[in-house]
Amino acid sequence: MGFSYQNHILHTESVNITDLIEIYGSPLYVYSRTDIENNWYEFDQAFGTHPHLVCYAVKANSNLAVLNILSKIGSGFDIVSIGELERVLFAGADASRCVFSGVAKTKAEIKRALEVGIFCFNVESMAEMNRIEQVAKDMDMQAPISLRVNPNVDAKTHPYISTGLKESKFGVDIDDAIPIYQMAHNSPYLTVKGLDCHIGSQLIEVSPFLDALDKVLELVAKLDKISIRITHLDLGGGVGIKYDNEQTIDINAYIVSIINKVSDLKVILEPGRAIIGNAGIFITKVEFLKQNSYKSFAVIDGAMNDLLSPALYQTYHQVLPVNENTKGVDANWDLVGPICETGDFLAINRKLLLSEGDYLALMSTGAYGFSMSSNYNSRPRVAEVMVSGNQHTLVRERETIQDLFNKEYMVDD
Repeated sequence: MGFSYQNHILHTESVNITDLIEIYGSPLYVYSRTDIENNWYEFDQAFGTHPHLVCYAVKANSNLAVLNILSKIGSGFDIVSIGELERVLFAGADASRCVFSGVAKTKAEIKRALEVGIFCFNVESMAEMNRIEQVAKDMDMQAPISLRVNPNVDAKTHPYISTGLKESKFGVDIDDAIPIYQMAHNSPYLTVKGLDCHIGSQLIEVSPFLDALDKVLELVAKLDKISIRITHLDLGGGVGIKYDNEQTIDINAYIVSIINKVSDLKVILEPGRAIIGNAGIFITKVEFLKQNSYKSFAVIDGAMNDLLSPALYQTYHQVLPVNENTKGVDANWDLVGPICETGDFLAINRKLLLSEGDYLALMSTGAYGFSMSSNYNSRPRVAEVMVSGNQHTLVRERETIQDLFNKEYMVDD
């Protein structure tokens, strides 16, 4: 891990967090480059010589520095919008190592992806496939496609991030896939390349993945019998991370179990949270302590607009003092922000010794932290910093109040 206490002060790699606060202010996101790289290599190296592509899920954290670091070490990318496509291209990635997912691809997005040589479209519906075919026809090209199927496997995760059931908006029912593949196979403007499956996020058991894989391989065998050759399996992402003390998936064992089932098929994985989640922390300051006969509130400068997942998904983030020598009031605190919503909390009922002015670190916030942030309550978005060894770099400036107005206009009388 890139985060540890040295002389009772929390550090990111070899950098003192208190120094970062003094330079960059609070609230603040801080990332460990070493953790990002090591997490990606854990996936990549587990495949050994088996054909594969590890595509980082850009939606988890789309900062250009994160994308550039991953591009330099050979990562592919899973994108879900033209904005994410342009980000990865700007960060130095090759479109031929990108897969394009998402349920609502526009004609302009499809056209741009074909222009730059996207590796594959993960098709989510028959209607989308028809649109991709029409755009490819207009461009006199062949579009590479992979059909995303729902194997109806329970991912045993939060319902908002479970994506592989029949009622999901994503993909097509696995039982409806063969006629769709036949239409794609017969089209002069589509090239069938793969089969895609993503059942959810923050999975901490391997069995749902392998259950889905077994169903997908049955479909591959059926397609092979009608001369539709699948050359890769995209098994999505979803590997969970440790937020507290939960048991997580052994990535090496998981990938070995995949390899043992897929013969010579190329395997694509789309980890996002598993790459960046534990590589980032969120720093916030205690502004006020507020206690009554029922509750103890630590009112902090960070809020749900900065870190939405605790309010949205009830995610649990460990809370650590930046300075272990903190003195103050010992209680079970709710960490609540300044936004005018009862749901504006980052942690509930945490036993901490707190004083006003203390700084706290919410751990494992690299994924779906800044990427889901907003300007709600007209709050400028926070700064992001990348640490590598004893060096630190500002990778996103803190927004100003003026930034909030720059693209708005008043009407004339």
